[in-house]
Amino acid sequence: MVAIYKFLADHQIKYERHDHPPVFTVEDVNRLVPPLPAAKTKNLFLRDKKGQRHFLVVVRGKKRVDLKALPGFFGSSRLRFGSPDRLKKYLGVDPGSVSLFSVVNDIDHAVEVIIDGDLWESEAFQFHPLVNTSTLVISRDNLQRFLDKTGHEIQILNVPGM
Repeated sequence: MVAIYKFLADHQIKYERHDHPPVFTVEDVNRLVPPLPAAKTKNLFLRDKKGQRHFLVVVRGKKRVDLKALPGFFGSSRLRFGSPDRLKKYLGVDPGSVSLFSVVNDIDHAVEVIIDGDLWESEAFQFHPLVNTSTLVISRDNLQRFLDKTGHEIQILNVPGM
């Protein structure tokens, strides 16, 4: 597993770090993370019915994703949340610590990264640095640099909400 702070430093990717108590849900974030000048995010690790395709879907923290409508956007079968074992295998993190930074551990590029178009319009974002006791604020330019350095292409889609 890659040490995220070393990766960011090695690639001169700028961010602001904010430590806080552990957070597991968007509600925890709203309660325990101080207001930060960036879009809050929700990160969903999903798999198709057969477990052959894996997705990391990133949306605004307040968005409720319509999981029944989502497969049509991917040309995929019904989607399910990935198990803790799959999450550890593909992204190297435990439940509650999933974030876009997790793709640094996806060296085989087995996870497809989807970012909601509405979210991508933001100038900066909030993500966990692979643990849920800190939040990093990163600009869109620096986030794109991070993705380029990991070799992950993103798909910008209008993720269906409820």
